[in-house]
Amino acid sequence: MINIPPLDIFALFWVFICWIGYTLFADREGVKNRNLMTAMREFRQTWMERMLSRENRMVDVNLMGTLMRSVSLFASTTIFILAGLLAILGSVDEARAILMTLPFTVETTRAMWEIKVLLLLVIFVYAFFKFAWSLRQFNYAIVFIGAAPEAGYESATEKDGFGALASRITTLAVQSFNRGMRAYYFGLAALSWFIHPILFIASSLWVVLVLYRREYHSRTLKSLSNPGEDL
Repeated sequence: MINIPPLDIFALFWVFICWIGYTLFADREGVKNRNLMTAMREFRQTWMERMLSRENRMVDVNLMGTLMRSVSLFASTTIFILAGLLAILGSVDEARAILMTLPFTVETTRAMWEIKVLLLLVIFVYAFFKFAWSLRQFNYAIVFIGAAPEAGYESATEKDGFGALASRITTLAVQSFNRGMRAYYFGLAALSWFIHPILFIASSLWVVLVLYRREYHSRTLKSLSNPGEDL
């Protein structure tokens, strides 16, 4: 049976509490208070409404393709990260020997080291699935653009309904991408577990604070909410 120190057990549970807790908080709080996702959702709604008034929609398709390339880049990068982590699992002793040369690194067993690598694998597998799902949703959004009614021929009801639906699909795609990015943040925090569990606990909390500030109190959000205000 693997003997896991209590501090490491707490650190493992703590990162999931921070990660899941912040995700639930952001999803619920975003409905009540304006954040980056809410602000950009309004711009996506405007984008889809203006797309319906254009006869040539190649600009919209190109913009969607640019968004997809960004998501595809992270999905591809995640595959390389997973390959590297699997390679580390095959040479745990060598990796431990290198890391133990760093100051302040806590001594751990081989089994504990493997658990830490497995945590990173879980985090980045989750990220890959989110990026892949985001890509599929952006593909669906492109289909919506292709199926949009011709400019000037749609009724007001059809125009409003189609614009809202297309905006909803792109918002869901961005939400999936955003969750994949959060996984990256916590994956980077998990790297500190190899040095010391207390550093891992502090890093997880720091990630939550960074995410909260950027999504609710960033200068970007202030610019989107009050375009004429000096920062």
